[in-house]
Amino acid sequence: MSKAAFLTNQFLIAMPAMTDDNFSQTVTLICEHSPQGALGIIINRPLEMQLADVFRQLKLPTSREPLASQPVLQGGPVQTDRGFVVHRAEERAWDSTLRVSDQVHVTTSRDILDAMARGNGPNEAFVALGYAGWEAGQLENEMVQNAWLSVAADPKVLFETAYENRWRAAGRLLGVDLATISPHAGHA
Repeated sequence: MSKAAFLTNQFLIAMPAMTDDNFSQTVTLICEHSPQGALGIIINRPLEMQLADVFRQLKLPTSREPLASQPVLQGGPVQTDRGFVVHRAEERAWDSTLRVSDQVHVTTSRDILDAMARGNGPNEAFVALGYAGWEAGQLENEMVQNAWLSVAADPKVLFETAYENRWRAAGRLLGVDLATISPHAGHA
């Protein structure tokens, strides 16, 4: 796969035939993709946990109620105790940030959560626990097997679309209504 074909800053949209419970009807933001493999964050699976719960576990006081009641997402089945803050890019630097694109960054350091709890964090952000990971060649093989559609990530879907609407909204970026796609794949 050429560097131009790597899927960093793409949404992976699970095809309707996806039966793996970890990924059925998911949209995954690919944060990093190289010859060594890929790392992504599922962006449409809210957990029964709120950001206030994370702040309490980290002993970070907060009085920002709308933010505190924001759901935490299940970012993927790998290292589900590890947190990722997906946020709009900004000039402020955090201790550990991965630049996904000019518009979207992912930060894993505590300093961003501390700032969010105090009301000084990014205006548009969400927290996910865990990630989706693929070994070298695995994601490419899944693409060939029609497990996923891919499309350029859209910050509007990330930050302005309700979680439960993100799968279909990502499909619409391709001009596809996912509800009308057959769950049966074929190869020509």
